[in-house]
Amino acid sequence: MHDFQTIYSKIGEEKIKKLVHYFYEEVALNPDLRALYPEELAPAEERLFLFLLQVFGGPQTYSEKRGHPMLRRRHFNWEIGGRMRDAWLNAMMKAMDKMDFDSTVKDQMLGYFVKVANHMVNKQ
Repeated sequence: MHDFQTIYSKIGEEKIKKLVHYFYEEVALNPDLRALYPEELAPAEERLFLFLLQVFGGPQTYSEKRGHPMLRRRHFNWEIGGRMRDAWLNAMMKAMDKMDFDSTVKDQMLGYFVKVANHMVNKQ
């Protein structure tokens, strides 16, 4: 088990939901990120919420509804370079800054998000 897989037990579902909501508020403010989404952000917000619940050690609802996450494959239609990765990470860090997480949880989340964001880069 990875350290980040204990986050759900430490903070619970509602804080993950709030984090995701704050993240999508940041997405709405960033033209580069916003361009990746259809007009309605709510479905993407729900998918990320379910995904993070699962990743952080909570219910497996994401996989039950959508199958294996296959993150890189699901995002391969979009060119993700360093600039887009940084924009995504900055939006997530701003969302995390709005939360009252202890430093251990914040470090675990940030470590996970940086690793995944780097993995998603598919364009030089």
